[in-house]
Amino acid sequence: QVQLVESGGGLVQAGGSLRLSCVASGRTFSSYTMSWFRQAPGKEREFVAAISWRTYYADSVKGRFTISRDNAKNTVYLQMNSLKPEETAVYYCAVGRPLGRDTYSMGQYDYWGQGTPVTVSS
Repeated sequence: QVQLVESGGGLVQAGGSLRLSCVASGRTFSSYTMSWFRQAPGKEREFVAAISWRTYYADSVKGRFTISRDNAKNTVYLQMNSLKPEETAVYYCAVGRPLGRDTYSMGQYDYWGQGTPVTVSS
């Protein structure tokens, strides 16, 4: 059974940093795209970053967030710097095999974690 478990969320002041982790189990995901999405209160879930053989970022996080992965540990990370209050959300890990621009679409992912909350105070 595939399971994705996120960790690393919490409360941080604006301008601060957090590092999220997502550990996948149940199979090997080295050939899969691993991604992060987020959902703020009252808003739709949105793409944040993805990593396959290359990386993808939402425009809003470019230059501040860095996605990386350790295939030996079946783990994906999201380093978030210079956080803003409007980035308060639940952050979700997702794994799938999207192609091209589908990488940005929720529907292209097969497995999802339960999410880890991030609160950025002003």
